[in-house]
Amino acid sequence: MDCTFQRAEPTPLATDLNNEECVPKHVAIIMDGNRRYAKNNNLPTLQGHWKGAETLIEIVIAAKDLGIKILTVFGFSTENWERSDQEIEALFEILRVFLISQRPRMLSEGVRLQSIGNIERFPLSLSKTLQETEQLTKGGAVITLVLALSYGGRDELTRSFKNLLIDYNKNKFTLDSIDESLIESYLDTKRWPDPDLLIRTSGEMRVSNFLIWQMAYSELYFTEVLWPEFLPRHLQEAVSAFQKRSRRKGK
Repeated sequence: MDCTFQRAEPTPLATDLNNEECVPKHVAIIMDGNRRYAKNNNLPTLQGHWKGAETLIEIVIAAKDLGIKILTVFGFSTENWERSDQEIEALFEILRVFLISQRPRMLSEGVRLQSIGNIERFPLSLSKTLQETEQLTKGGAVITLVLALSYGGRDELTRSFKNLLIDYNKNKFTLDSIDESLIESYLDTKRWPDPDLLIRTSGEMRVSNFLIWQMAYSELYFTEVLWPEFLPRHLQEAVSAFQKRSRRKGK
């Protein structure tokens, strides 16, 4: 992959936007390390989550400046429901406030908000705020921010296969017509291409049930940096590492 840094930003973000192979169009991030950040800085756990929310909007803008078109982030997993009721309620309030407070910036920066996951268990007020924000930002044409909420890769596949079976029983397609493309049309992510790059912060080196179908050929990048300390330059480092890899996809 031949990539030459040509473009400079106010922050040290630069990449060759003239070569489409140089910029991952779809980046997925597992935002890990909020609680460790709080512990390391002698802060209440919730302060780590608040700092993580502040980091998110800055990384969205940095991704936009790099030319990334889709940013999918792991906001709340199916496994997170096992946390304490107090922490879950606090996380939902942080998300609600984030969605409302960042609407003006998302609109000015051309950010379109969308979501994936099974949010039926979410409080009505949060679901309403999410839907309102998606509606308000639907005209954003620069970058799409996808929030994975109450999301798990296995849960997504389970839901998708159930819906596929329902349609099969309605004779909407034959057994022989079932292929990867048909399965993908039942996934939450059917609107977007698969991630080119997955970034996980905090030093953990696993995908944790995130986009397990979609990441079959994604490049994986792990960093020791905790999510609340993840800066635009760290995003550039991940993109730079991506640019140096050869994506043969088995060919």
